[in-house]
Amino acid sequence: MKRALPGLLAMLALVLAGPAVAQPTAPPAAPAGRTGGDGWSFSASAYAYFLPDADDFLVPIVTADRGRLHLEARYQYEAMDSGSVWAGANFSGGTKLEWEVTPILGLVFGDLDGIAPGYKGSLGWKSLQLYSEGEYVFDFAGSEGDFFYNWSELTVAPAEWVRLGIATQRTRAYESDRDLQRGLMAGFTFGAATATAYVMNPDDDPTVIVSLAVEF
Repeated sequence: MKRALPGLLAMLALVLAGPAVAQPTAPPAAPAGRTGGDGWSFSASAYAYFLPDADDFLVPIVTADRGRLHLEARYQYEAMDSGSVWAGANFSGGTKLEWEVTPILGLVFGDLDGIAPGYKGSLGWKSLQLYSEGEYVFDFAGSEGDFFYNWSELTVAPAEWVRLGIATQRTRAYESDRDLQRGLMAGFTFGAATATAYVMNPDDDPTVIVSLAVEF
């Protein structure tokens, strides 16, 4: 039975409140982890997918960074009822054109079992930012299940607390008429919390995605 909006929002609040105690980390739509400093940085995020012709679902993600070390855990990102754990190395540089990149390697388990090399990275110039993350999943059950996943955003920040732009997604977590989904997004930051809304395929049976992220 399709989940109602209030139920999903309640689950979002629980996901963010729970990791806050254990101090988890950075959302997918945030830049790759920092390379400076000796302490840990953490974030927790949750993405609620509201689908036109299928059950709504939730994708929680937690990350932890310390210097070059990047750790991450996801649920229902690659496939329904499947989790993944990741480790990688952070690199960054630039002054006028700032860049960050994190090569990562993950293990996927659950309804989908496999191994996945991937990346997270961003380019920033003035108020413009390009963010992308991707992975290629090698399915242990056979090569017919192999797949390249990607999420990318191009945004402009007219103010420090707001981001507007476009987003694309390639996924097998749910069925879609389009191999590459694309849409519009708007994000708003309030202190350590960021709320973002996406409308994918706005011209045809749109999928709405709402995310909440908290950094520690």
